[in-house]
Amino acid sequence: MKHTFQIEPMLTKEDVTMMILSAKKSSGLTWEEIAEKISMSPVWTHSACMGMNAFSEEKATALAKVLDLPNEAIDIMQEPPTKVWEQSIPTDPCIYRLYEIVGVYGPTIKALIEEKFGTGIMSAIDFDMQITRVPNPKGDRVKIEMSGKYLAYNAW
Repeated sequence: MKHTFQIEPMLTKEDVTMMILSAKKSSGLTWEEIAEKISMSPVWTHSACMGMNAFSEEKATALAKVLDLPNEAIDIMQEPPTKVWEQSIPTDPCIYRLYEIVGVYGPTIKALIEEKFGTGIMSAIDFDMQITRVPNPKGDRVKIEMSGKYLAYNAW
């Protein structure tokens, strides 16, 4: 007797990201509304939805409920991020400008951090970020506030 097995394809983080984006669009919810519903910041929520951070089981379950995602997506959302991104200069105008800011002001930021803290880095793991709109008569401003734990280089 011959047995046939049906193998279902496994979901990837990229598949789940596409599901999230599709469900978000269908729901009409903003990232701020989604984040509020799962009790997280909009910055962290979007980053995790894009696969750049891992959800806890509680937050993955909450997001799946908010966006009506399949249960299989919950486990995938908890997987550690691989943080793979394009290393070439981005072509999206908004992302390019952020890249340009780091290119122009990166050495200045590094020098000022080292003067204030010593030789080290700002953590992107123990990190907070807020994006707000600031009214201005010359045109509204985008305010990006970043706060990362200072990590001194260790000698060992």
